[in-house]
Amino acid sequence: MKGSCDVDAGTTAAESSIPPLLEWKFSQVFGERAAGEEVQEVDIISAIEFDKSGDHLATGDRGGRVVLFERTDVRHHGFRKDLEKQDCPITRHPEFCYKTEFQSHEPEFDYLKSLEIEEKINKIKWCQTVNNSLFLLSTNHKTIKYWKVQEKKVKKFSETNIDTSENGSIASSSITATRFVPDGAYAERPHSHLSNEFSIPPGGSSLLRLPVVMSQETSLIPKCRRIYAHAHDYHINSISTNSDCETFISADDLRINLWNLEINNQSFNIVDVKPANMEDLTEVITSAEFHPTHCNLLAYSSSKGSVRLIDLRQSSLCDNHSKIFEEREAPGSRSFFTEIITSISDIKFAKDGRHLLSRDYMTLKLWDINMESGPVATFQVHEHLRPRLCDLYESDSIFDKFDCSLSGDGLHVTTGSYSNLFCVFGCVPGSNEATTLEASKNPMRLQVQNSKSARSMSSFTRGVRRGAESSSDSNGNSYDFTSKLLHLAWHPTENFIACAAMNSLYMYYA
Repeated sequence: MKGSCDVDAGTTAAESSIPPLLEWKFSQVFGERAAGEEVQEVDIISAIEFDKSGDHLATGDRGGRVVLFERTDVRHHGFRKDLEKQDCPITRHPEFCYKTEFQSHEPEFDYLKSLEIEEKINKIKWCQTVNNSLFLLSTNHKTIKYWKVQEKKVKKFSETNIDTSENGSIASSSITATRFVPDGAYAERPHSHLSNEFSIPPGGSSLLRLPVVMSQETSLIPKCRRIYAHAHDYHINSISTNSDCETFISADDLRINLWNLEINNQSFNIVDVKPANMEDLTEVITSAEFHPTHCNLLAYSSSKGSVRLIDLRQSSLCDNHSKIFEEREAPGSRSFFTEIITSISDIKFAKDGRHLLSRDYMTLKLWDINMESGPVATFQVHEHLRPRLCDLYESDSIFDKFDCSLSGDGLHVTTGSYSNLFCVFGCVPGSNEATTLEASKNPMRLQVQNSKSARSMSSFTRGVRRGAESSSDSNGNSYDFTSKLLHLAWHPTENFIACAAMNSLYMYYA
């Protein structure tokens, strides 16, 4: 894969010496398909999210299911009480295990609009953990659900308490039958007066059979606490929880709504870009996210390649932005594909809250929210595909939406690409670090690091053609446009990346 890292002048996430290059190694894989195995559409992963502690990871798929993973390499994480009693191994990188899964959304049909609503999970966001219970939000195109996952003890029972005597006959037990008499008093009668159904079996007497508790197993029980529905006319593309732990936002193409977690029948429209005449529509909302520490700030991106920062304290309807971050178009560079490739598919705030990362089709851009003049760093991801934009348009690949993510320390950024590749860039001033790996059990077979010159990164991928949907550039590099790594997430505290390739979840550490 071809890539480059162009760092502009400015202040980035870390004003320190250039850190050493990260050496990425394979950690784990869940759900890897066998050679030639056909992947079901419903099993394709469509969302990935770590919680704030990094102890839990959630994935959603196109079948409407949410799968939870829990960290197991260190003690005292989450609600793993069973591990607290053991001497758990402490490794130098996170390790996760499967915990549970549940059906979050089902396919629906909107009879008023004659529209099918698929069950695909678009986004997952973690909420605050309370009393060892996990809370998270999940959404498909129209409906948001608030889930609580709690660890409970489930009792297991034996069939009955059948006891036998020494000679093998059924032990006797005294049973008294009752019946009503006309005056309302109770009368007792012996077994001989019972009906045939309750008669004493030959060779023994009747037995009162009661279940007996054999064991108490711990199990995770998911419960849908609230459903937030009927608030969006268009497909929901983003949800984001607020730092106040009380509210969250949901965004579709034209509107952003503010919700209270405790109220599911009312929301407040805080951004509305719908024009009076839909023929005058020039841009749509593509992503939205709350500031990590300031509950009054949020940012949203648009299909025109701009990111707007708004302050909820200024107005109840935030039609006017506080700041706008967009890069000026070079004279004479506009083409038929310009608006498509500049549309931003994802934005993420850095943990420090000062920097913002945006991903469009061609590049990653790192912004300083105190500087609107331009990005402080630009990372070329798909520049090598520019000569093939016409082919990508014909196959609809040009409309693919790739996620982006930042490391917890703000020193690195990552995003996905085709052929199940993902790229990691260093964003410290003076760093040209760029690494590309393939989502595979053996990532070392396709890993190139560069720390000298952006020009020498023209031969990142050296692969074999994978079929009719593959293509190659002038350098002979092969790209499979049917295998795309759209979703990935960086661990909040460690150099650890989880990424999805079709139905498989791969994890890497450095």
